[in-house]
Amino acid sequence: MANGAVQREHFYHAEAEVLTGDLHLPLAQEIKSQASAKLPEAGGYLSQHETDYRLEGVISFARAYTQTSGNPGLKPGHGWSTLATSVVEGLNILDVVTADRVVGQIFLEHPLVGYVPEISFLGTRFENLRIAGHPVEIDIDLNAFGAKPEKDAPYTASSRFIDQVNRQHGEVRKHGNLLDELIRRYTGVSPDVKEPETVECSLVNQTGGQATAEKKGFPGNCHGHVIHIPHFGTLCLASVRLEQSDYMAGTGIPKKTLIQLTMIEARMGCLADGETSLASTKGNGTTMP
Repeated sequence: MANGAVQREHFYHAEAEVLTGDLHLPLAQEIKSQASAKLPEAGGYLSQHETDYRLEGVISFARAYTQTSGNPGLKPGHGWSTLATSVVEGLNILDVVTADRVVGQIFLEHPLVGYVPEISFLGTRFENLRIAGHPVEIDIDLNAFGAKPEKDAPYTASSRFIDQVNRQHGEVRKHGNLLDELIRRYTGVSPDVKEPETVECSLVNQTGGQATAEKKGFPGNCHGHVIHIPHFGTLCLASVRLEQSDYMAGTGIPKKTLIQLTMIEARMGCLADGETSLASTKGNGTTMP
């Protein structure tokens, strides 16, 4: 009940999957979605599990699970809460990229009055991510989106958010081996409202292994959240896609805010050839009227 008068209804949207993609070499094979969980519009809870997955000697993990949930808030003044989680443990890609645990998590709270949700990535992390046995240093910012904008404004109305995204894009574009696809995705952000408006960024500001490079030879070339690994390909860490749409006429308020988080995007092109996404989550939701 909004303002004690208007009855509102919320339709939930949450999705999570552990692994998907396409492999071209050393064998041609679609990497079918693993442990996929898609929440019904009515909400509730859904979880999927997978253990001992192995795609030949290319990709494997020991254990993985996803969960999605959507429920009205129990505390006074709180709206509708949505959670999407994807977890991968014991990850191994071609014995080059390994991790003990990778967690991607999105929490959205849609308000009783208005449309723009509060967004949290609490719990999202990489545990012992390594490249060819060398630890990857990761500067991850779970507060990358900042506080929910006032007056139901879109997140792209925040100059702090826009400045941070543009700084990230500038760092990524310094990469000498950047793929054309990534150049198109990370070209800067305009504060002008578009319909729909899409922003690509990352929760990771910087990666590296420079601290051990002289002694141990860290095998990656790092710029922002993008790492190029010679003879392997390119990794993008904690990539986020924000899409705002269905703007209310004359207000600039988006009625839909979609968030998609992918913890590891691997574009392989030497030892193997193909693309894969790991620990992906997505959340949205629609409130009527």
